[in-house]
Amino acid sequence: LPGHAFGPDGEWQLQLEASFPYRETPDQAAAIEDVKDDMEAPHPMDRLICGDVGFGKTEVAIRAAFKVASQEKQVLMLVPTTILAMQHHETFRQRFEPFPVKVEMISRFRSQAEARRIAADFREGRIDVLIGTHRLLSSDIIPRDLGLVIVDEEQRFGVAQKERLRQLRLKVDVLSMTATPIPRTLQMSLSGVRDISIIETPPAGRNPIRTFVGEYDDELVARAILRERERGGQVFYLHNRVETIERQAQQLRLLLPDVRFLVAHGQMPEKELESVMLAFLDGEADVLVCTSIIESGLDIPTANTLIVDRADALGLAQLYQIRGRIGRSETDAHAYLFYPPFTTPTRDAMARLSTLSDYTELGSGFRIAMRDLEIRGAGNLLGDEQSGHVAAVGFDMYLDLLRRAVAEFRNEPEQELALPRLEVDIDAYIPDDYIPFEAARIEAHHRIAAARDAESLERAEAELRDRFGPPPEVVRNLLAMQEIRLRAAALGAASVSLRKGRLELSDISLDSGQRQSLEQAGSQFAYHPLRRLLVAWLDQAGKRDSEALTAIRSLLDAIINGLVLNKDTQSN
Repeated sequence: LPGHAFGPDGEWQLQLEASFPYRETPDQAAAIEDVKDDMEAPHPMDRLICGDVGFGKTEVAIRAAFKVASQEKQVLMLVPTTILAMQHHETFRQRFEPFPVKVEMISRFRSQAEARRIAADFREGRIDVLIGTHRLLSSDIIPRDLGLVIVDEEQRFGVAQKERLRQLRLKVDVLSMTATPIPRTLQMSLSGVRDISIIETPPAGRNPIRTFVGEYDDELVARAILRERERGGQVFYLHNRVETIERQAQQLRLLLPDVRFLVAHGQMPEKELESVMLAFLDGEADVLVCTSIIESGLDIPTANTLIVDRADALGLAQLYQIRGRIGRSETDAHAYLFYPPFTTPTRDAMARLSTLSDYTELGSGFRIAMRDLEIRGAGNLLGDEQSGHVAAVGFDMYLDLLRRAVAEFRNEPEQELALPRLEVDIDAYIPDDYIPFEAARIEAHHRIAAARDAESLERAEAELRDRFGPPPEVVRNLLAMQEIRLRAAALGAASVSLRKGRLELSDISLDSGQRQSLEQAGSQFAYHPLRRLLVAWLDQAGKRDSEALTAIRSLLDAIINGLVLNKDTQSN
C-alpha cells in the first residue's frame, strides 16, 4: 500500500539525538537507521524492534516519534500498563521539553474529565504524542493527522487489539517493541511478513543475572532478602495471586520482622497503587510484594534481587520480562525462580524454567523467543491463535504454502510446473526393507515428488541406487509414476487416471499433428476437443504394474512428439 514518506532529519532532530545522555550501542544505532529508512520510504512501515529490557528500545521510539511530530503529524503509543504509561510519559516529556512538542498520557490514572479533554485536544491536533493503555483503542480517540503508531511490550496485546489498530490506521507507520516476541510475531518476522531489527549489544557495565531454579525454601528466601538489604538494595517478591497476596506478605513479615514490606497489585485503587510505587521508588521499603504488574517497563536500578513464587505457572516470555526488572545497573543481580516443594512441574513448565536458567547472558531475549517458538509452536498466521503447532497441515507443507503466498503478494510468482493428479491402481512406494530409516524414507519420497524435470528425477534415482542399492519394482513404479506426471504436465493435463483398462487424460489441448496421429491410430483412441479429454483403452490382462506404466509412458511420448502411433504402441 502507498504510505506517507517522511523527509530527512532536520536540525531539531539532530539536537534531540545529541541530547541522549549515553552512547548508542552498535545494534541500537542500526535499529534507529532501519526505522528512519522505513519512515522515509513511500510505503507504510511495519517493523519489530526486538531487544532485551534496558537495551535502548525506548530511545528508538523517542527518535521515531520526534521525527513524526517535528514534521507536523501525530503519534499514538500503546502500552500495556498504567505504570509503564506513566513512566514513558515522564521520559518523553523530559526529552521533548526544549522543543514545541506536546506529550500527553491517557490511562486510569486520569479522571474522566481529564480523559475527555485530552481526547478532544488530540482530535483537534493540539497534542503531538499521546501515550496510553487500552484506553487508546476507544472510539473517542480520533487523531487529526496520524503518522506513527508505537506498540510497546507487543507480546502483551492480543491479535484482535493489534489488528484493530492496523485497520483503523491502515496507511500509517507501525513500530512494535518487545524483548521476547510471541511465537506468531516471531514467525511472521522470520518468514519476511514483517521487518525485524534485533538489539543484542548490552549497555556498558551491565552484568548477567544469576538465576536459581528450585523448590521453594523459606530459609533461602530469608537469606536472599537480608543479603540484598545489607548491600543497600531492594527486592521484588512476586506472588501472582491477588486473593492471597496480603496473606503471603504477612507470612514474610513474620519471617523477617525487621524488614520493611509494601504490597502492590493491579486491583488496587489508582491513587493507592501510585503512592505505593512512588514510596518504593523513594526507598521507603526493602521488599515490594507484588503481582506481575511489575512485568512491563519498570525501571528501578536499586532493585537487584527477584524472588518468584510459583514460577512454574508463568509463561517463558513473561518470566524473562519479569527477570529483566532487576540487573539494570552495574550491581550483580540474583533471580530465584521457585516451584512448590514435593511437586513435579509439567514438562512444558520445566522446559521454560530450564531455558531461563540456561540463558542468563545479556541479550538472550531473541534466543529465548526462538526457544518459546519451539516449545509452543508458531500459532495461526491469519487467525487469533498466537501460539500452537502446525499439526494438521505438516510443517513442510505449511512453509511451502507460506512461501508461495508471500511470493505472490510481492508479485514474484514462481514459474513452477504444476503436475497433474495421477490415479492408477498400482503399487508404488518405498518399503521399509529397502530403506529401514523412517526419516530417510520420508526424504526419498519428498525428493521424488519434488522432481520437476527428467534430470532431477534421474538424480533422485541415482542417489537411491548409490545409497541403498538397486530399487525394487514398487520403487521403480514410484519413479515411473512421477515421470508420467511430468510427461502429462507437458501436455497440460490436469489429471491422469487408469481404471479397468480405460486411460483418461483431462484438460489437454492437442495441435493438428498430434490429433492427426491419433486419428490414424484408429478406434483405440477418442479425443473430444471441446471437452479437451483424451480416452485410450489399454489391454491390462495378465500385465504387471510396470508394464502398464510403460504403456502409458509410450502413449504420452507418442502424443507429445506428434508421431503416428505404431502397432506395438496400439497393442500396448
